[in-house]
Amino acid sequence: MDRIRIVGGNELHGVIPISGAKNAALPLMIASLLTDDTLTLENVPHLADVEQLIRILGNHGADISVNGRRERQGESYARTVHFTSRNIVSTTAPYELVSKMRASFWVIGPLLAREGKARVSLPGGCAIGTRPVDLFIEGLAALGANIEIEGGYVNATAPAGGLIGARYVFPKVSVGATHVLMMAATLANGTTVLGNAAREPEVVDLAKCLNAMGAKISGQGTSTVTIEGVRSLSGARHRVLPDRIETGTYAMAVAMAGGDVILEDTEASLLDTALEAIRRAGAQISETNSGIRIVRNGAGIKPVDIVTDPFPGFPTDLQAQFMGLMTRSSGVSHITETIFENRFMHVQELARLGAKISLSGQTAKVEGVSRLKGAPVMATDLRASVSLVIAGLAAEGETMVSRVYHLDRGFERLEEKLTRCGAHVERVSD
Repeated sequence: MDRIRIVGGNELHGVIPISGAKNAALPLMIASLLTDDTLTLENVPHLADVEQLIRILGNHGADISVNGRRERQGESYARTVHFTSRNIVSTTAPYELVSKMRASFWVIGPLLAREGKARVSLPGGCAIGTRPVDLFIEGLAALGANIEIEGGYVNATAPAGGLIGARYVFPKVSVGATHVLMMAATLANGTTVLGNAAREPEVVDLAKCLNAMGAKISGQGTSTVTIEGVRSLSGARHRVLPDRIETGTYAMAVAMAGGDVILEDTEASLLDTALEAIRRAGAQISETNSGIRIVRNGAGIKPVDIVTDPFPGFPTDLQAQFMGLMTRSSGVSHITETIFENRFMHVQELARLGAKISLSGQTAKVEGVSRLKGAPVMATDLRASVSLVIAGLAAEGETMVSRVYHLDRGFERLEEKLTRCGAHVERVSD
């Protein structure tokens, strides 16, 4: 099993190309089930989760071809992937596939809208929380679907004439449920209005793609999204937006290690709140023609309090990384997690490096220390794993991160991107 070896102490200097967003690519790929034409997606990252979803879509009958090209900026690949779901051969998403990735449950929306039925395994729990699918089920029921749960599967059928437009207000903000209901409503009869909808850039990106396919969606990026159902959707060509979580992660890595790095092919507007927190911690951040420049030379890291919140608030997917940064601050910071109930599992691993962190309910108190010392640590989930890498960049000696398959789910060629900027990071195979 692979591990990541980090020898801390090197500043970062150079250019890091930002990949396409995993959290945007997954729903965009699933949207290909809505049409029998070809959907072409550009800037698709090469990640374990993307490859798993390709297998899942193939199970439903999608024909998928991939073209890769080497980017001029570095060693990552921006892939163009063509999805053609001319014939849906199965409306069942089995447990053995859905259990490996929660987002695969989202196929229920397009399958139900296009085929009038879907049988999708319940995804089960998750290391960072249960994340129930009740909002998905309630929302689809509001569109007229008949839903039964039996034997660990959600069995959904649409009325004889298809799904029916309706108004549905989410009891709480859910990015995944917003994706699913927005996709399902594109082929519903009549108009659907989604209240308290997620405002994340990935939701806006999906709506942009669906509109290019012939959907009639408005209000995306606000809390009220309106979808006028159409009879069918066509193919389209769409470029996946930059990964704001990868952007924020590398910005925090530079703030932690020091240096001067340009993050290319990304946009500051995707993560204004997180960038402001990094500025307050002491880094200089400016926009360039090609992306964002992050600089921290000499000055220490200042303590900053954050609270995770749905967009445009501080992203929960950057919480662990920011905690890694705060372990070396010059004072006490408080990090409050409001999205997931069990997303502090990285605390004990950061403590192995010398961090001083105490927990009280949803809040972590981080007392900055003057030095971290490398140690063997274990990744517990995707974002927690990269927080250990960030801490390792500033730790004395060697940090060895195991279970890096978590990293491969969401960070494309992480060790290569950091190494090109001067970090001592390498993948070690046992």
